[in-house]
Amino acid sequence: MTSDRIFGLVAALLALAYIVSATQIQTSFLSDPVGPKVFPIIIGVIGAISAMFLVFRPDPEPQWPVARTFAALGLAVIVLVAYAYALKPLGFLVPTAVVAAILSYQISPRARYAAITGVSLSVGLFLIFRFALGLGLVAFPRWLVG
Repeated sequence: MTSDRIFGLVAALLALAYIVSATQIQTSFLSDPVGPKVFPIIIGVIGAISAMFLVFRPDPEPQWPVARTFAALGLAVIVLVAYAYALKPLGFLVPTAVVAAILSYQISPRARYAAITGVSLSVGLFLIFRFALGLGLVAFPRWLVG
């Protein structure tokens, strides 16, 4: 209940800041009734009301996952960020196969099946993206293919 109340207060403060910033919008002489100033204010009011529901009617205290789950999520984020940086220099197939295998291993820790899943997903996605959708993906690094 405490976490919902804290989140509700933070969300209410952000909604109020959003409303205040929306009041600073300059409108033209010929604008519709729900124009560039009123619409953000309406959204901010709805956000503030929703946040207050969290403050006054919180859910029971959630069951937080163990630290191991947070570590697995952190590893997944690191792997996906590294994947984004590896796509251009290494091509599509190798980084996608490695990342898909790592994430598959996190779901079900069987190395053989994770490797098969990674390679299959990499090749399958490459074929779909390249030939069905017509994207200009590079399969392997340019220095390797030539």
